Amino acid sequence: MHADDRLAAIRGRIAHAARLARRDQDDVTLIAVSKTHPATAIEPLLAAGQRDFGENRVQEAQFKWPALRERYPDTRLHLIGQLQSNKAADAVAIADAIHAVDRPSLVTAIARAMEAQGRRPACFVQVNIGAEPQKGGCAIADVPALLAEARAADLPVTGLMCLPPAGLEPAPYFALLAKIAREEGVGDLSMGMSDDFETAVMIGATHVRVGSALFGARPAVEPSA
Repeated sequence: MHADDRLAAIRGRIAHAARLARRDQDDVTLIAVSKTHPATAIEPLLAAGQRDFGENRVQEAQFKWPALRERYPDTRLHLIGQLQSNKAADAVAIADAIHAVDRPSLVTAIARAMEAQGRRPACFVQVNIGAEPQKGGCAIADVPALLAEARAADLPVTGLMCLPPAGLEPAPYFALLAKIAREEGVGDLSMGMSDDFETAVMIGATHVRVGSALFGARPAVEPSA
């Protein structure tokens, strides 16, 4: 299947899920997760009209995207992986959205970088929705305090992000994230990936992060940076 066919199929599935939930499909942003995939794999999706892309690592984004953005300047880049505080300035410089704000030290670093650069990418607070020790994200109990710190630092926090536990039914975790977002007064929900994005859309996702369903299996070797 060609890239434009895969893209059309995913968009069709998002539209169907949105209709079932009585939502407008235009309220759901499809993020094509291009991490580890080379520019040659990304360009067909750009040519087919896809404009939102997700990368895990700042260094990889810096390597791949400047040249692509010269040809497609309206591309929006989402950083969806764990972010070290010492990479905050680089993240603010290249990203249009940062989906992994999960601790006070990172809030401070991002706020400082935004002030220095005059750029304000949208920020999502990542929640460790399954309380998994191996995963990043803010503990559920700490979400109100972290949001308060982010708002006090004038970060443009637009929503919450989560990665539910692998191998478990994701719907309860998506529903819990949606409940927390309502309670805390944030509107965007970054949740749902290749295996469960339709469920996420039906529960209120505004951003779904789809990689393998668009690109196929990841390359064994990541692009050098």
